Amino acid sequence: MKIAAAAYPIDWHNRWNEYVGKLRVWVRTGAEQGAELLVFPEHGGLELASLAGEDNARDLRRAIDAVSARVKDVDELHASLAREFKVHVLAASGPIRREDGRAVNRARLFAPDGSHGHQDKVMLSRFEREDWGLEPGDRLRVFETALGRIGILVGYDAEFPLLARTLAEAGADAILVPSCTENPRGYWRVRTGAAARALESQCVVVHAVTVGEASWMPPAARTTGTSAIYGPPDVGFPEDGVISVGKTDAAGWVYADVPAEAIRKVRTEGSVLTLLDWPRQAAAAGPAELVPLGVG
Repeated sequence: MKIAAAAYPIDWHNRWNEYVGKLRVWVRTGAEQGAELLVFPEHGGLELASLAGEDNARDLRRAIDAVSARVKDVDELHASLAREFKVHVLAASGPIRREDGRAVNRARLFAPDGSHGHQDKVMLSRFEREDWGLEPGDRLRVFETALGRIGILVGYDAEFPLLARTLAEAGADAILVPSCTENPRGYWRVRTGAAARALESQCVVVHAVTVGEASWMPPAARTTGTSAIYGPPDVGFPEDGVISVGKTDAAGWVYADVPAEAIRKVRTEGSVLTLLDWPRQAAAAGPAELVPLGVG
């Protein structure tokens, strides 16, 4: 399985065809390098708000509706590109207003036959919840694909181990982590979480990021990060668990080739068996005993 993780800039588009051209170049470039799975980042879909004009793009609530108005066209475009280039594509997530009026942060995964499924972010950041008015998704999903089983943890979701555990228990071989962070500390929180989830679940974790400036879009006015692909630091993987990593804030794809057999082998023959040993921690997991030392 050859994977491509994007470091993706959020651009202004005056016309729909500008967006179509940009996305086509990105997908074609990844496919020409042999990638079978292309992972775009969180909130990259915000660039669609530019098509509704600057006033709508700058307003948090109106931007949700502007992006939502384009979802059908965007999905048809991704499905078409997935079919044409015979790739799996995780589309850049964006704020989507559901039929019931709730707004969620939704990522969509497309297969080479054009079929697709979605994952809504379940753990919202304070900004998404308090300022933007987004609401959490209600369940996690694992997608059965020709590449294996794939799960998605959007941004902040990757900082919660029990979410990844749920995906691993459902057989996920790869967990995709699209993120959008405005400063280095935010990026490192997600990066640390992504690497930890690869360790705990003994699987591949793909971290895609947004980079650059989009001053017209408050949630992504300035974003930073480094796209990367992680695995467990164990048999069949790099000593530090970093399979591939890009350069900070450098737009483009980062590639890695990860045989499915490597994931199966580390889960059964690794130096440690973290995935299988997970339940054993329950006996010592609490409540903790409080032991006074040097206090009255």
